[in-house]
Amino acid sequence: MSLSPEVLSSLAAAVKEWGRELGFAEVRIADIDLAAAEPGLQAWLDAGMHGEMEYMAAHGMKRARPAELVPGTVRVITARMNYLPPSQDADWRARERTRLEDPNAAVISVYARGRDYHKVLRARLQQLADRIGKEAGQFGYRVFTDSAPVMELPLAEKSGLGWRGKHTLLINRDAGSMFFMGEILVDLPLPVDPPAEAHCGGCSACITACPTGAILGPGRLDARRCISYLTIELKGAIPEELRPLLGNRVYGCDDCQTVCPWNKFAQRATLPDFDERHGLGSAGMIALFGWSEEEFNRNMEGSPIRRIGHERWLRNLAVGLGNAAALGRRGDPAIAAALQARLDHPSELVREHVGWALAQHS
Repeated sequence: MSLSPEVLSSLAAAVKEWGRELGFAEVRIADIDLAAAEPGLQAWLDAGMHGEMEYMAAHGMKRARPAELVPGTVRVITARMNYLPPSQDADWRARERTRLEDPNAAVISVYARGRDYHKVLRARLQQLADRIGKEAGQFGYRVFTDSAPVMELPLAEKSGLGWRGKHTLLINRDAGSMFFMGEILVDLPLPVDPPAEAHCGGCSACITACPTGAILGPGRLDARRCISYLTIELKGAIPEELRPLLGNRVYGCDDCQTVCPWNKFAQRATLPDFDERHGLGSAGMIALFGWSEEEFNRNMEGSPIRRIGHERWLRNLAVGLGNAAALGRRGDPAIAAALQARLDHPSELVREHVGWALAQHS
């Protein structure tokens, strides 16, 4: 299929408008040259900083070569979708940080309190691809939503969606970093957008705020120390020396985002999919720890949290309950009773973390 430059330019403008109609905050277009990102990716993998995330290394440099991943690709349509729930008021960052000091609170990353974003973004990106096909005719494409080996952040940078913050997340000057990203790899030579300039300057708030020191320097993240990795990606035991640093963060961590000055501009979600469910923005650890596997599966239906399973859910909460001792609830009988009720859990992983937690209260 051959389209004139004028038709391609008109199509690119239409794609951005259709994306906004589908709930995306912004849609832009990048070329596929990621050669500049390859050395950094290889060095990160060689250093083992991806931990147990073998999928990060499985496809090698295909991650940085879209045309090898999906033959025929010449452009990437990048999109972002805000996820901060409308219920979050102007002081949401301060309130989230305050909850880290509450020994009762189960702190769950903001993005995970609503519906699984993979499902939401994939459906909307597919609708966008369908709309392009109706306008331009049959074309080659593939939709990605953080579920396949695409270096989405460098692509988002190239397209101008934002810049790579020192915490390695994408920052948008008008919307901070509280958004999801997705891509459509296409064989249409659409006109590309200019990249965004970085605006972190001398700020290092995210590096200082990281509870485990996982941000080694600007743009250098050791996932093996990141709380999001430890509570979500890690399948086995959380390293004992890191457990006290998790505090009451039981699924993910937003510290590097809540301290980022740019997130004072964070935009609220426009889709109800990202509204908080089951009170996860104010839930207590003891209540969540008491969920049976059936209750967990039922309550977390359609949630990204369900992906870790009940066993790791209990593992994370056991660590949080153990850390409540350092937050002022050492020896609390309600915590002790909750932990002791899980001492005979069939999972060795759960039993070990429960035993550790009880030891923190002795």
